[in-house]
Amino acid sequence: MLSSVATLTRYCLVLLLLVGADELLSAPQTGRLYRLFILDSQQGSPYMDVRLAMLQSLEQYGYVEGKNLQLYLHTAGNDINKGAAILKTEAGKDYDVYYMGGTTATVAAKQVMYGGTQSVVFASPTDPVGIGVIDGFDIPPKSNFTGVSYPVPVKSRFRFIRELMPDVKRIGLIYADMPQSHSYNAWIKAMLKDDPQFKDLEVIFRRVPLVKGEEGDRRMAEMALPLIKELDSQVDLFMKPHDQLGARRQFAELVHAYSSKPLIGLVKNDVMQEWGAMAAIFPSHRSMGQQAAIMIRDLFEGKPIKRIFPQWPARFGYAVDLQKARQFGITVPVGLLQLAGENILK
Repeated sequence: MLSSVATLTRYCLVLLLLVGADELLSAPQTGRLYRLFILDSQQGSPYMDVRLAMLQSLEQYGYVEGKNLQLYLHTAGNDINKGAAILKTEAGKDYDVYYMGGTTATVAAKQVMYGGTQSVVFASPTDPVGIGVIDGFDIPPKSNFTGVSYPVPVKSRFRFIRELMPDVKRIGLIYADMPQSHSYNAWIKAMLKDDPQFKDLEVIFRRVPLVKGEEGDRRMAEMALPLIKELDSQVDLFMKPHDQLGARRQFAELVHAYSSKPLIGLVKNDVMQEWGAMAAIFPSHRSMGQQAAIMIRDLFEGKPIKRIFPQWPARFGYAVDLQKARQFGITVPVGLLQLAGENILK
């Protein structure tokens, strides 16, 4: 009995030592200044939301701006060439980690930094596999890039639509001529072709040219207005595209103002800020930021990037505007209301 107690005591002591050692390894080095370079694709949501969540999480891990963390923030104005020019200037400055917010920034980083020695963490690009910076998720990175993608998987989004509106047959999707929409639209087309549960659906695609710069999303929304009017009599609903046109408010407001059909949003604000959508399923910006922060923390602490696997967003959210649903004669299933929780407008 005494022998067993002694063995258990020694085991507990060893466990405590291991836990203590792990805490030491996971704490910032005393007196060390960590340098984090940030390139966001554009100002505002979703990039700002994800970045702020990432920085809040880093602060919880002990990396505090102005204390032991120095930030270098740039934006690309949704212009890959501008982003690449910034990175060509900054790539050799030996930051501890390079963080890329969104598709435009990640594509620019691919052009300038792929295969180099710098560690690059992306957050919220639509298709990092299609961009070519990773081969897949939950597998080791093939080069010096890892991170968190943005989209809700196509099937999850269409199951949401089907549950909300079981009789829907035709969906209008107006998109911007951007890499992230090309990827997402290709996934939609492949799903409609190959998945029997969606074989009765038709998606009508319409494209507007890409307009770069911070005002580009407003100008693209204005160019989409004739297409909204054209499709209104042809479709049962509109869904926002998976690009910058879809991430901002102007397009949602125009669909709501000039269409007689409901809109399925891309982000939480589409419903909760009353931009115009009836409902939305969306990735959690906070979750993406938290996931990216863990990767950056691990890199600060010396973990090889090849051991930090790329990830999908860990959590999704739901939002429903019940007043708009009633206007369109739609009864929202109780299960969706439960998933939406507090994200319900009555």
